Amino acid sequence: MTAAPLPAPDVADRGFWASDRVVEALVPTEATADAERGTPWPQTLASQYARFFRDGDRTVYEANVAARHARLTRATLAALLDPRTDRVDEVVDGVLLLCEQSTWCWAAHDDTQTRFGRVTPTVTEPYLDLGAGEVAAQLAWIDHLLGPVLDERAPGVRWRIRQETQARVLRPFTERRDWWWLGVDHPIMNWSPWIQGNVLAANLALEEDPDRRRAVTALVAEGIAAYWASLPADGGVDEGYSYWWQGAARALEAQDLLRFAGTEPEPAALDRIRATIAFPHSMHLGGGWYVNVADSVARPLATWPWNVVHAWALRVGDGDAARHASAHRRLPGGLFDERASLPRAVRLLSDAAWAEAPTAAPPLVGWAHFPSTGIAVARSAPGSARGLAVSVKGGHNGENHNHVDVGSVVVALDGVPVVADAGKPTYRAGTFGPDRYDLWMVRGDWHNVPRVRGVEQAPGERFGARGFEVSDGGADSRRWRALLDLGGAYPVDGLEHWWRETTLDPGAETVTVEDTWTFSDAAPVASADGSTAWHWLLAGDVTLTTGRAQVRFTPDDGPATARVLSLTWDPDAVDAELDVRELDDAELSAVWGTHLTRLRLTARTEAPSGTFRVTMRPTGSVPQEVA
Repeated sequence: MTAAPLPAPDVADRGFWASDRVVEALVPTEATADAERGTPWPQTLASQYARFFRDGDRTVYEANVAARHARLTRATLAALLDPRTDRVDEVVDGVLLLCEQSTWCWAAHDDTQTRFGRVTPTVTEPYLDLGAGEVAAQLAWIDHLLGPVLDERAPGVRWRIRQETQARVLRPFTERRDWWWLGVDHPIMNWSPWIQGNVLAANLALEEDPDRRRAVTALVAEGIAAYWASLPADGGVDEGYSYWWQGAARALEAQDLLRFAGTEPEPAALDRIRATIAFPHSMHLGGGWYVNVADSVARPLATWPWNVVHAWALRVGDGDAARHASAHRRLPGGLFDERASLPRAVRLLSDAAWAEAPTAAPPLVGWAHFPSTGIAVARSAPGSARGLAVSVKGGHNGENHNHVDVGSVVVALDGVPVVADAGKPTYRAGTFGPDRYDLWMVRGDWHNVPRVRGVEQAPGERFGARGFEVSDGGADSRRWRALLDLGGAYPVDGLEHWWRETTLDPGAETVTVEDTWTFSDAAPVASADGSTAWHWLLAGDVTLTTGRAQVRFTPDDGPATARVLSLTWDPDAVDAELDVRELDDAELSAVWGTHLTRLRLTARTEAPSGTFRVTMRPTGSVPQEVA
């Protein structure tokens, strides 16, 4: 093990913490920390915790947890800049508040009610979840960064950190090896690297027994290797772009800590890393917008550690991934954003290669395909956000954070999604319970897929696409085409095939979605209330005329003169109506504004076979920002 427990300069390295680069980056953080010092800390109350079990609300409690973490991060960074006594006292206060918090587990994850019938934490049975791991990691980094000044100003606080972390995280990790997120009777998913990376930080900084420290490090190395092995060889992530940051990126951070502790990834893991590094930039539509599937977000509001992507992209030789990462240096907060967690903030500040990297333009690749998850993306103008970009979702309806969306199509105009996927709602008690598929943004009827003879797609792994072919048209054509059979996603009697062909024609600047279906002769004819309908979820303002819908979406970060996307179809084949969905969910409205609109095209007749086509093309001049 190296002399320092964690890979960042501590408070004694005044050459680093007093350097012009670091001081300048932390000016806003330092000002906020000084302003809030002496004011009441955010409180995590029992009544807020109990709300999850009483009425399903988890937002109030978790918001106060996050606010407490953020204030302690700011206080720590301010003390690193200048470890004067009032700033160190602020850190000590925050540390002791965490140590005295009844639980580090978030209520939504705690088993206190199912095991004991309680709505308050069972302090003798700590549950190791994402929240507990985050507290342990924050305390571990504080101990490493400010250890000498904590000992001088508040002897005993570092002892308390060790006691609480042992009881709540390190011992539960080793004494219970049946945690479901380890892959015990459950597929490995993003919780596994997220928690284990935080456990590793706590172990390296706070475990004083060298034998136990080596043992926990070995367990984490085994767990991270299992996570890499669980990823598909093509690097796809069925939870989408947002969860890449809380899964694959967490594993990369854990792998960095393992490397610091002397454990290198196996060649097989490097292959998975090399593949998954390409996922974020492959999902990029333009600006802050990304292809979103499942519970992903089309315009993420979180702060991501792009320095991690940059470092690994250079390590595995992916120039596009490195360019995409360094493009974020020119955005507000690109060099530092105080919303980052303490571990991520310190690693970013101390990444010399990131600090010196030239700012680049994002690659905006022409097309990408991840067969393992059935996600394909293409754009009409590679290297530019100008024009059209389209994504098609295959896969099945039993994926992680699943939405009922096999065959769903998203279309972006000049880098901004207009034919949209609503994405992640605010999580509540029922979000992952038996009523999940009652949520409108999860159901098939609010994705860009048809309702077939009155029947929505069904949830479950057995309901999925039958094959998925993607082609760029060959050397003589730039037309991009994706073809899949949606028939397997519908529990509809007699449905043999429902082919969906999506075509992007850059020359004509059009996207065409054509559905072709066949039923067996014995299939029953739909009743009046069991008609087939095509749904298109549209962002922005929608105008409906005969055979045409025109959509203009001008988000707050979009171009000032956004173009209009026109959707056209055969008006004799369907009846067209608009269903406006007012957004009362804060997370959805932060992305889409006040509303989304569903264009509903209902078939006038039912036939055992047929074809229906919708064509999309922009009108108006190209915005200067993306030209």
